[in-house]
Amino acid sequence: MSVFKYEKDADGIVTVTMDMTGPVNAMNEEYNVAMNETVDKLEAESGLTGVVFASAKSTFFAGGDLNMLLAVKEEETEEFFNGILATKERLRRLEKLPVPVVAAINGAALGGGYEICLSCNHRVAINSKAVQVGLPEVSLGLLPGGGGVVRMVNLLGLQNALPYLLEGKKANAEKALKAGLIDETVESLEELLPRAKAWILENKDNEDAAVQPWDRKGFKIPGGNANSPKLAQVLMMAPPMLRQKTRGLLPAPEKILSTAVEAARLDFDNAHLVEARNFAYLACKTPQAKNMITAFFFQLNQVNGGSNRPKDIAPTSVKKVGVLGAGMMGQGIAYVSAMAGIEVVLKDISQEAADKGKAYSEKLLDKRVSRGRMTEEKKAGILGLINATADDADLQGCDLIIEAVFENMELKHKITQSTEGYLAENGVWGSNTSTLPITQLAEGASKPENFIGIHFFSPVDKMPLVEIITGDKTSDETLAKAFDYARQIKKTPIVVNDSVGFFTSRTFGTYIDEGIHLLTEGVNPIQIDSLGKAIGMPVGPLTVQDEVSQELARKVQSTQQEMGLWREPVDGNVTGEVVEWIVGEHGRGGRHHGGGFYEYGADGSKKIWQPLVDKYYKEDHGVSEQDMKDRLLFRSVIETLKCLEEGVLRSVADGNIGSIMGIGAPVWTGGYLQFLNTYGLDKFIARTKELAEKYGKRFEPPAIVVEKAEKGELFS
Repeated sequence: MSVFKYEKDADGIVTVTMDMTGPVNAMNEEYNVAMNETVDKLEAESGLTGVVFASAKSTFFAGGDLNMLLAVKEEETEEFFNGILATKERLRRLEKLPVPVVAAINGAALGGGYEICLSCNHRVAINSKAVQVGLPEVSLGLLPGGGGVVRMVNLLGLQNALPYLLEGKKANAEKALKAGLIDETVESLEELLPRAKAWILENKDNEDAAVQPWDRKGFKIPGGNANSPKLAQVLMMAPPMLRQKTRGLLPAPEKILSTAVEAARLDFDNAHLVEARNFAYLACKTPQAKNMITAFFFQLNQVNGGSNRPKDIAPTSVKKVGVLGAGMMGQGIAYVSAMAGIEVVLKDISQEAADKGKAYSEKLLDKRVSRGRMTEEKKAGILGLINATADDADLQGCDLIIEAVFENMELKHKITQSTEGYLAENGVWGSNTSTLPITQLAEGASKPENFIGIHFFSPVDKMPLVEIITGDKTSDETLAKAFDYARQIKKTPIVVNDSVGFFTSRTFGTYIDEGIHLLTEGVNPIQIDSLGKAIGMPVGPLTVQDEVSQELARKVQSTQQEMGLWREPVDGNVTGEVVEWIVGEHGRGGRHHGGGFYEYGADGSKKIWQPLVDKYYKEDHGVSEQDMKDRLLFRSVIETLKCLEEGVLRSVADGNIGSIMGIGAPVWTGGYLQFLNTYGLDKFIARTKELAEKYGKRFEPPAIVVEKAEKGELFS
């Protein structure tokens, strides 16, 4: 029995209801067979009036088979290319049927799903939050290969199509209608199929209804073709702007732009050949695609789906959260919690400090209102959920309290002991520490089994990750509750075991440390930061140290040394020595302390602090640019391997998602562990040994990667 249900009614309209094996409809071999059979049958059908494509799933159609895309090899490029042409040919035959074809969109139609919709003459969708349309392939290192680039350019024009193609921009039903991505909406599922059929009957005498715009005589692409003077400036500026954004590390956006330009220059069918060839190149020949598919689809779904959440524990939700400390982190935690509809008690040592913390939420909400993304009424409701206070008693009944005060063990213990009693029965205590071990922090709690680390990243409202850290006595119930809270506030939670610096802070520190190693070896500080960005990091390591605060780095080291937690770096404490010089001798604590490695102007400008150059820069430092780039990247990869080896990381997926979303690892890597799979484990081991010989033991490959290589295994 076909997974495409084929029904013809008394009016001669065939409804094809897609109901494929598995939870979603997807472009796999099952789809190829079903679509081929369906198009054959439609072409042979007598008395046909029109066709409606519908879905029996909650989504309309999910897109391509990503497992197949991961498995395809470079030597299979030509075979893959021919397969893409076959997929395109089926959709081309569909849109050339002599009767109107309508897409009845009941849910998400993304990627290949929206390409099917584009092959229909008319698109009608439910006006529901469940509906999303778009072509997000760029986020997976790919381009829309089923005709998405070509049809989108022909539908909207080159300039209007580019945001949907280059940014993977998605649209809900309302926005899609306004943009011309769909043609009409209905208010309910019950109205969807009847309306699709009604449109066919309304247009049975309209010959153009069965002909795609690009197949009509005299058709011109909206806004002009690629040779149009109107588009000349856009096409001249687009490549350098794109290169500046991708830094040449992401081939997909460049291939998309090239394909889109060709779609606006060539005839329709030849443009499809270009699209197919470029899609085959990205899928078969670029490691970026395999890295990004692995991380941003499979592993992100694995992490968000609760792979590290204890099983057999019922889902929970937080109704009232206490946030201790209304500073930068606390105010952000309060905001995201209130946005999720949670009652928040934002507590600080003074009412003034607490009010200032609440004002942060008001400022963010005002921005939403000014942009038309929120009503004043909604804003007032969210602000009403935040109780800014200096009174501990207001914490009574919180099912979760998150402490977000300075990184000082004694202070944190004191706060835990004085306010833990206000928790509801079986309430959870969470610490937003970024470095201090949870097991030792829990010593200040009367119920260490209810104590857990909930590490947010700054700014909390923008950063998508939460790092959950379990102590030696943290219970499974506590972990499950913390995980559920993170999902409740729409964050992605990774779960790690206890360690100084956990996973993210510990690994991130190596990027900064290597930048400072390069500095002391004589490399120009501006070049160090430039090469950090050249490998795909958001900013350079010296800039990061200034932003995080030189003063904070000094205090963290001092605290760890006092507590006996300090681990002496294998190649010497270079960072500590430089920080002591710049802070201790010169009082330069970082950007928010008047300056650090850089000097900062009131107008937002910055320039390197000249004494830094005078002290360290050597024109003949002898470090090659490739060595610099590899060192900046590999230090973090090596530290991630150590975290996996030591059991700090519970899974490869947590390491990859955590490194990208929390540390800012280059997206093209797919995360620091996935990077190894496509770089090659043997190649990595050989290269790290070279670096270790030249620059120090910190580059020696950890045993775990050597063992994997010997067994011929990958990190999965």
